Amino acid sequence: MRRARSPRRPLVTAALALTIAAACGGGDAGSGGNGDGLSGIIRIDGSSTVAPLSEAAAERFQEEHAGVRVTVGTSGTGGGFEKFCAGETDISDASRAIEQDEIDACKAKGIAYEELRVALDGLSVVVNPDNDWAECLTVPQLAKIWGPDSKVKSWREVDPAFPDVPLELFGAGTDSGTFDYFTAAVNGEEGASRTDYNATEDDNVTVNGVAGTKGALGYLGLSYVEQNEGKVKGVQVDGGGGCVAPNKATVQDGTYKPLGRPLFVYVKAAALERPEVAAFVDFYIENSTGIAEQALFVPLTPAQQEEARGKVEQLKGG
Repeated sequence: MRRARSPRRPLVTAALALTIAAACGGGDAGSGGNGDGLSGIIRIDGSSTVAPLSEAAAERFQEEHAGVRVTVGTSGTGGGFEKFCAGETDISDASRAIEQDEIDACKAKGIAYEELRVALDGLSVVVNPDNDWAECLTVPQLAKIWGPDSKVKSWREVDPAFPDVPLELFGAGTDSGTFDYFTAAVNGEEGASRTDYNATEDDNVTVNGVAGTKGALGYLGLSYVEQNEGKVKGVQVDGGGGCVAPNKATVQDGTYKPLGRPLFVYVKAAALERPEVAAFVDFYIENSTGIAEQALFVPLTPAQQEEARGKVEQLKGG
């Protein structure tokens, strides 16, 4: 969603946890909204990567239910779980699955919950359209290029079969969630990266830089590749199981590794006993495709959406 932020997914700081006011409806908590009787405050915190999804869901939901106020904080996935398992929030945004120490913390507090996939995330490695040699790159090759100690300056240094063309790098700045995600996936440690590259918080700068330089290589969100077809070319990535192209289908089916991943919300069972929370979670899942597209993520498949819907119903029944 940490943590750091990506300009394509505008976020708020943890210190100023976003309160998405019911501006469209003009009501406050307890007003009863548009005559549906729903009111109250829903508290969400966690991953800044996932926050744009929850923000979009909250904005859309409040247009229909002005008596409900949803707050979305960005303490990071780990920080969000701390609050969630301490009983401070109703929903926790997470860009990874809950870990054992967090499971134990929730169990110690008697907090039951359910993990729901709400969208999928994908990054793409891109080259100039005139690059006719790097159709597929392995993760070790990417690590050779982007590792914190890398001195690679030419494509031939990446692979002897590649031409001796100067390698110019473009990528996310250190205040971007894209940077965190890419470095962890490729270099094995969040934030571990060479620093002598064209770093930017604006993915359009990367698009234009790669488009204007034959030997360029960059990385950015998958949606930007789709929006700039012809200007940049997505490279297939071999995560150990063969070369896989970056696209919506490969992110959805889990074959685009390691640059595709699921994004989650964790919902507290006790919170679902409150009608406003139950209605919000139902809304989130039912509208997950539009919410994901609005926040520039990859939507769930119909089967994945149905799985999430079933988990919500099971949690309500439990």
